[in-house]
Amino acid sequence: MESDGDQEIRHLVADVTEASRVPAKQRATSIKPTVQKLASKAYEHGLLPDPLNELIDLLTTPSHLDQASLNALVNNLYPAARLSPDAVLKVVGCLGNGELKPPFPIQAGLLRWLVMVYHTIDGPAILSQAYPVLFNLLETAAIRPQLCHVLALITRRKHVRPFRIQAILNLSRQTGNDPALTGLLRIYKDYYPEIIVGEAVKGKASTFKHPDLAWRERLGEIQRAHAQRATKTELRHQNGFTVDRHISHRGRGGRPSGVPGVHTSHATENSVTLEEIDNVERFVNNLEKIELPNQLAAVLADPLLQKLVLLRKDHITTQRIVRWVEAALDDVLTGTADTKTFVDTMEVLEDYVSRVKESPNVILNFLAKLFGYWNGVDAQEPILRILQYTPLLDFKELYHALFGPLGKCLPNTLPTQTLLLEMYRNILRNWTSNLQSVEAVASGTPCHAILELQVHVGNVALTLVQTNPGTATHSTALQFYEQVASTMSNPVLEPLLRIANPPRQLIYLVFFSPSLGNISRLAGILAKYKTSFDAAMARDRKAYGASDLQTYNGFLMDLCNCIWRGRAFNSSDNHALACLSSPQTSARYHRYVEDLGMDLVLPVLFGLSHSPVLSLQSMTCVLALEDEALEKNKRAISTRHGGPVTQSSLQRLARARGLRLEWNEYRQQVLVTLDRHGFGGISELMRNVIKGRQSAPRTSSQPSQSSQPSSNLV
Repeated sequence: MESDGDQEIRHLVADVTEASRVPAKQRATSIKPTVQKLASKAYEHGLLPDPLNELIDLLTTPSHLDQASLNALVNNLYPAARLSPDAVLKVVGCLGNGELKPPFPIQAGLLRWLVMVYHTIDGPAILSQAYPVLFNLLETAAIRPQLCHVLALITRRKHVRPFRIQAILNLSRQTGNDPALTGLLRIYKDYYPEIIVGEAVKGKASTFKHPDLAWRERLGEIQRAHAQRATKTELRHQNGFTVDRHISHRGRGGRPSGVPGVHTSHATENSVTLEEIDNVERFVNNLEKIELPNQLAAVLADPLLQKLVLLRKDHITTQRIVRWVEAALDDVLTGTADTKTFVDTMEVLEDYVSRVKESPNVILNFLAKLFGYWNGVDAQEPILRILQYTPLLDFKELYHALFGPLGKCLPNTLPTQTLLLEMYRNILRNWTSNLQSVEAVASGTPCHAILELQVHVGNVALTLVQTNPGTATHSTALQFYEQVASTMSNPVLEPLLRIANPPRQLIYLVFFSPSLGNISRLAGILAKYKTSFDAAMARDRKAYGASDLQTYNGFLMDLCNCIWRGRAFNSSDNHALACLSSPQTSARYHRYVEDLGMDLVLPVLFGLSHSPVLSLQSMTCVLALEDEALEKNKRAISTRHGGPVTQSSLQRLARARGLRLEWNEYRQQVLVTLDRHGFGGISELMRNVIKGRQSAPRTSSQPSQSSQPSSNLV
């Protein structure tokens, strides 16, 4: 059902179209206000396919509209849905010289528009098919820059032919090395660098940037809003328990990748068809009587049929679905399917898998074959979302068949590697959720795969953090380990699973990063790990080997030494790893700090008072305590603390009639401040690590009078 805005746009388009057939002097009223109103409404709501096609017809044929009105329409051609290939062909057909062609400025505007809506074309291959027509128009100087941009967008290796290279070279010489032609020639050179020599592409060249990013952003907003309205309308008419008679996928319209619709032709008087179901009561009451449709492959896109298949599991039904999927996937493997069909197929399968929360073996076997030649880009996100529902199997087999080949296919870019880490996190979550959902875990369940997954992901995360250092990258890695910590602290799963320590380098790269949020998250993860280690060792002293415990205790000792004890990079304590710093390196650090001549020493520079990420919180804490004391009694203190807090500075402050604060009380108050500001991981770790009831940090404001605490390790 159309909105009021869409109906108004239809009426405005009809008025403008009618006026375009009448010369301006013969019109009773000016059409310009109507054009401006139409442009405003198109900007606000976008254009549905029918009014959009009418406007393209108007723009691509001679009319009596003035140039300003035509430009206003071209600049506001915002398609609300996917753009049909017919509309693209109309634009291509209007290009060039001729009495029946639109003015060149309008042709240039329409070509610019094609560049901006290219990603919304429902079948962008249509422009590839029109490549010869577009190429032969390069001699038309008035539209050459925009034409070269379109060609640059759609050029593939198959389009680069010797005669076209020669034609561009000749035309470039005739036009004095036109930048647009030079830019297009450089794209040709990327495909055949041995044919096009460097001299031919020297000089100024167009970079073919997006013509108007703000326009594209507005288009995205319009299309997202339209998709949401369409989804709400569909839900109002469906209620979740009716057959989807107009199967659509992600707003594209039409039945994707040849997926058949639900149609039952062999029903009897005593049976009920899915097409007759219109609510949940009727579905439940007739569950055993419902006749299966002719094509069970419709289960991939119809939620109601998916519910029926899940509730009435049957081997023959499953085999029918599997055979159809095998046939569809075989077209991809043999190269019969084009890129669009491949992407659509993966998105349909991803939608199905996400609904049933399981990746069937037929899909996983297909992916194992696909990874032998996949470019790692096409349908990347759907494939990674399919893999997150990989069943819990032997990890070595999964790595050999899927994860190893997948890692070789994917490009080594930050967005892709981030998606890969998210996939592994979701795999871990799904595996552990499945273990929690069963009453008793079967004896042959390969729970050790979860340990091996942690080891593998640790290497992936370390590589990503080393190659793309930054707060966002660290956060992505920590998300996986937060999932591990949450899993291992579950009392049902604790006896079944083991923790794999994160890579040592990863721990210290995050700890010495400039993000207090990530450091707090890291500390919180290690605190939960300690709880799990303690519980496991209480059940079985041999649950973990000495090497695992030594490594983990080294993390605890180093972080405690840095934050709490003022002994950063110390290697003399038991278990301490000196933050992986060699004695020679630590010595250079010491000399560097001494040479600064600021009465600083290296061991205290990463504690609560001096750490680059903690010093602001510690000073905020002290200032707040001083303000609180002054509110109670304005004469309580006559001197305020002026720098990083140390034991000696607190003593000097007390002698100068400043705030009286003990060192241990100060540290505990800083932890309270961190808790209040959302950085509770640090205090959680300190409470778990520091031995002794009185010396353990607390979120209470009560002071502790204990001496230097010792570490309570696993």
